Amino acid sequence: MDSRLVNVVVDAVDPVRLAHWWRRALEWRLGYADAHETDVVPPEGEPGVELVFLPGGAPRAPGSPPNRVHLDLDSSSPADQRETVEFLLDTGAQRVDVGQGDAPWVVLADPEGNEFCVLDPRPEYDGTGRVAAVVCLAADPPALAEFWAPLAGMPLARSTSRVAQLRGTSGPFLEFVASPTPHTVKNRWHLDVRATRSGRGRERVLSRALETGARRADIGQGPGVTWTVLADPEGNEFCVLSGAVE
Repeated sequence: MDSRLVNVVVDAVDPVRLAHWWRRALEWRLGYADAHETDVVPPEGEPGVELVFLPGGAPRAPGSPPNRVHLDLDSSSPADQRETVEFLLDTGAQRVDVGQGDAPWVVLADPEGNEFCVLDPRPEYDGTGRVAAVVCLAADPPALAEFWAPLAGMPLARSTSRVAQLRGTSGPFLEFVASPTPHTVKNRWHLDVRATRSGRGRERVLSRALETGARRADIGQGPGVTWTVLADPEGNEFCVLSGAVE
């Protein structure tokens, strides 16, 4: 495949504070940091996708619909799930109700109100690392998974009308879960991909994405940036970064 998922990007009111919270929550480590960006990366040898925290404007308003992109955290046993939830609540997370009912997973929100799930133990997530899945809400999960598979560099693992899963050789699943809520505002969490080949690899990635339903998007990035902002067929923004995967 010509590109690969490399980052999950988080627009934050306080990027440094939120990055440190997620570093502690995942038991990961800080990576690159400058005046505008703070990265959280898996420990050496653990699979995962980097989290990139950037300045992102106003706090979420009470009653806002759930983010269209969120993380699912793995657990190894019921006791591990309970301990993880207790630990996260102690560090500043809150329980939230997104209509999950009596689901076996626990829905929490980080200190800026971003929802995430602590999953019940599931054998299919063995080997993913701390983050079991990056989850995207979708009107048509199979179709959106088909669009994203070559971009993320992940083949289809499972597909139904309710959920479609992509999975690479390691790291988290990329999952598309059915939702009736359409994309209406810029996502606070989005995905970054990078070409796997140098030279004209990036142009091939852009051409394929546009040919299969993406469109160029203006989120105020200006003319001088080194990445290209696109929106997928359901309007979710994502970036095609410069350079190639090392």
